[in-house]
Amino acid sequence: MNRLDFTPYRRSMVGFDRIFDMIENQARSSSDNFPPFNIEKHGQDAYRITLAVAGFKSTDLEITAQQNLLVVQGRKPGQGSAEGGSDAAATMLHIGIAQRGFERRFELADYVRVANAGLEDGLLTIDLVREVPEAMLPKKIAIGPRAPLSVVSEGEDSQAA
Repeated sequence: MNRLDFTPYRRSMVGFDRIFDMIENQARSSSDNFPPFNIEKHGQDAYRITLAVAGFKSTDLEITAQQNLLVVQGRKPGQGSAEGGSDAAATMLHIGIAQRGFERRFELADYVRVANAGLEDGLLTIDLVREVPEAMLPKKIAIGPRAPLSVVSEGEDSQAA
């Protein structure tokens, strides 16, 4: 089993625990590849996740967005019963289309939100947008003539009020 050891980095990098935990968790849970998916980048701050969910209807799917986590779940109605289909008299000779439920988790960066989701031709698309708050954006500082420094003492502050 491949285990990533971030101990040397944890000793010298303070505040990065969440990133190391995410990488270690992803290494542990990367064995299930169902359903297959793509992640695309559209421009500077737009992303799209596309999952192949053949056989699932929109009512069978649930998308939950929490802070920094997107969870996509698929559950077929009547899952767990022996029938599996609407025709009780039918006998399945070959099952090649996956009918099992699934849960797929995606870790999201700060300020990434779900813009919309759609299901078409067996593909579930989830559009994500990163919206950084105005206060967090870099600001250009104008360079002007050098102004003299002024010192305000406590006595002057109380007299001005």
